[in-house]
Amino acid sequence: MGTVTLGVSIAVPEPYGSLLQRRRTGFGDTAAHGIPTHVTLLPPTEVDTARRPEIEHHLAAVAAAGDSFAMRLSGTGTFRPLSPVVFVRVVEGASSCGRLQERIRDKDGPLVRELQFPYHPHVTIAHGIAEDALDRAYTELADFEAAWTVAGFALYEQGGDGVWRLQREFAFGPGALPLPQQPAVLCRPPAPSL
Repeated sequence: MGTVTLGVSIAVPEPYGSLLQRRRTGFGDTAAHGIPTHVTLLPPTEVDTARRPEIEHHLAAVAAAGDSFAMRLSGTGTFRPLSPVVFVRVVEGASSCGRLQERIRDKDGPLVRELQFPYHPHVTIAHGIAEDALDRAYTELADFEAAWTVAGFALYEQGGDGVWRLQREFAFGPGALPLPQQPAVLCRPPAPSL
């Protein structure tokens, strides 16, 4: 039947998701248009298409056992020199993300896999671009802040065109029903650059 590439993440709500995606594009990250702004729970993972129902059942069970939690983003960080990435830091909710990603990758589940690097929740704002553009991203979004309540997570599939598309949302609590849009309760957008 073939394979698909899946990812699981927490979406950054509007208007902040679009704002960060536009900024990422503005820094010259050409992949930004195809990557919704998010905190990764499962990085890109190739799976057999036939396992999709089992995977969705597993994710629904993880969500059903989960609880909402506060998420707050503040300031920037980088993985340089190890990796050419600048990100917005997760300063509240990181431990909840860590527990959640462990349950998603549970050794007895269909998404078991090793990670290339230790798990570090973040929101990528620049990846694989020129050093000066990475520096700009780090500086220009240093004052960015946003906060909201995370009520679940979502499954995405990467198309042949490289674009990640939403497949299904999983709400925390029994039933793992589709998620309503969660309003952000705090954000201080960065000052415009000249």
